[in-house]
Amino acid sequence: MPTKSLKPALLAAVAMLAATFMLLAPAQAAPCGPQSFEGADYIVCTVDPDKADLRLFWKDAAGEPYRYFSSLSEALQAEGRTLVFAVNAGMYRQDFSPLGLYVENGEELKPVNKAKTDGSAGPVPNFYKKPNGVFLLDDAGAKILPTDEFLKRLPAARFATQSGPMLVISGKLNPIFIPGSTDKTRRNGVGICAGGAVRFAISEDAVNFHDFARLFRDELQCPDALFLDGGRGVGLYDPALRRNDYSWHGGYGPILGLVE
Repeated sequence: MPTKSLKPALLAAVAMLAATFMLLAPAQAAPCGPQSFEGADYIVCTVDPDKADLRLFWKDAAGEPYRYFSSLSEALQAEGRTLVFAVNAGMYRQDFSPLGLYVENGEELKPVNKAKTDGSAGPVPNFYKKPNGVFLLDDAGAKILPTDEFLKRLPAARFATQSGPMLVISGKLNPIFIPGSTDKTRRNGVGICAGGAVRFAISEDAVNFHDFARLFRDELQCPDALFLDGGRGVGLYDPALRRNDYSWHGGYGPILGLVE
């Protein structure tokens, strides 16, 4: 082969090998994707808390609630970061403040809500159904604890949000749930699952608590899971899925987001 043609030929061979490698190399799995369970459709997002930057957000630099996933995304973009996905992180008041415990970057901004109701004044709101619980991230990973257990341990959390009711507790469904209940709506929740993975589930269909809890325990293999919100408060942000949900309450309160 003439000397002049050797270098282009080598470069072409290297380029072909590189292209082949790119085709054969496994693509990085997207964290969120569709999943079905017993006839209902969900979006499930899976995060390894030891490798991923999962955080809680509430207020912006001006001290105002973000309210919208797009507002949070734009704020992170200004810092050179990307919001990969986000979900509503729990129930909130009319001013978009968390209804219960809220810890961000190790600082407790809202204390544990210890209020109880017996239902004598009407149906018990979901937050107060027994037991409610706390999702938290600390140096050891992610945990979900019933609120009473959290108060006994008082772990040093970097991020924490209180919501309720608990869906699954040490592998058992919350006993207050009724199989076949007609109380159905869209719901979202979080579970601590096999291998320490954190899984968020957002229902696309109306489901009852019993079926939603079984999704976490039986399908997603999560021995502990916590309900976050339902109805018009359910929301998902995921540009890869073309989702930027809007809350008809006028916005969201606390937000859980995966950041890159």
